[in-house]
Amino acid sequence: MAILSFKHNGTDVYSRRRYKGLSVNPRLELLQPYPFEKLNALLDDVTPSLEYSSINFGIGEPKHPTPALIRDAVHASLDGLSLYPATAGTLPLRYAIATWLRRRYKLQSVDPSADVLPVVGSREALFAFAQTVINSNYESSKGFQPVVVCPNPGYQIYEGAALLAGAQPYYVNSNHMRHYVCDYSTVPDDVWARTQLIYVCSPGNPTGSVLGLDDWREIFSLSDRFGFVIASDECYAEIYFDECNPPLGGLQAACILGRSFERIVMFSSLSKRSNVPGMRSGCVAGDSSLLKRFLLFRTYHGSALSPVYQSASIAAWNDEQHVFDNRQRYAKKFATITPILSRVLDVTMPDAGFYLWIRVSCTGLDDRTFARRLYADYNVIVLPGSYLARTTYCANPGCDYVRLALVLNEAECIEGAHRIVEFCQGL
Repeated sequence: MAILSFKHNGTDVYSRRRYKGLSVNPRLELLQPYPFEKLNALLDDVTPSLEYSSINFGIGEPKHPTPALIRDAVHASLDGLSLYPATAGTLPLRYAIATWLRRRYKLQSVDPSADVLPVVGSREALFAFAQTVINSNYESSKGFQPVVVCPNPGYQIYEGAALLAGAQPYYVNSNHMRHYVCDYSTVPDDVWARTQLIYVCSPGNPTGSVLGLDDWREIFSLSDRFGFVIASDECYAEIYFDECNPPLGGLQAACILGRSFERIVMFSSLSKRSNVPGMRSGCVAGDSSLLKRFLLFRTYHGSALSPVYQSASIAAWNDEQHVFDNRQRYAKKFATITPILSRVLDVTMPDAGFYLWIRVSCTGLDDRTFARRLYADYNVIVLPGSYLARTTYCANPGCDYVRLALVLNEAECIEGAHRIVEFCQGL
């Protein structure tokens, strides 16, 4: 037994007894294992065939080479290791991000000093943003829990961010009849009335769906009616297949519709765009009043991008040639792999992104059995779709699917696709 005592001006203001370890935040018990923890557990007792080398389509980690201009910028900026970084980032970095936003999304005005913040990757920012905007005390005083609306299937960080902010995640299923765009018409008004934040992902993970202007018009209308904030996750928006038709962004849609950036913040990242996942560099942009509060939170949270990586990020945001080259590599892989897999599986090209969302129910196997047997017989790893979704209305919308991340080189992707075809033909 130990006594913990805290004093203020010599007065004992708090003490309690501790038994068998420390108390922790009880909300941590609400978190589910991460999809890759579930995948490791699923495959743990499976011995893959030694006939084949391993091909891993499971994790969406970019494998294309990091561009030389970014590597050179890192090397040239190593003196920055002797400096503490500013959470708000340097003005040249914010200017580079603002310039990219205007160029990429055809925005008329982006203020580098107020509308933009660099972040330590979009994952950190997506999580921290919910901690900034959710007011659980206000809703609790009214007798109910606040809501965060999340896509289903979707990125698990949205769920964790909601739970640890004291909110209730509400999952909106994708409508496969509309190329996996979330069907917000299914959300009751009493849920919208409690909603403080909605996570939107376009291009979607894992579905690759892209929101159109009518989709954004609906989301903005709901936000105007119920007052919630929009967090637009656009980290896959630089990987697409039609150079004349890049994915529409949330801030871009707002401008087209004659709106300001009120109640919307977008999140982007260099990880996929520039093949630098280890740099953990991204940005947020949008509503300046929300970003001001977000900066305050992140200053205390201790999230500041290294001066070395701030300098390298400037080089990355300012260059488009390496991004174009990256897209071309993905486009070639998708154009080759999709027809191969479509011989035996229900698969179509996504709108954008680097995932294939493949329906496997036609094989007579569920997603987990498909993944286990494919790994055992052909040493190919795919991610079961149910690990990326939550059960609603007594069903999990991902259980008929697996996700393939086409991040490996072209030869490995082709080899993996042929193994999947052989596996399906042998069932």
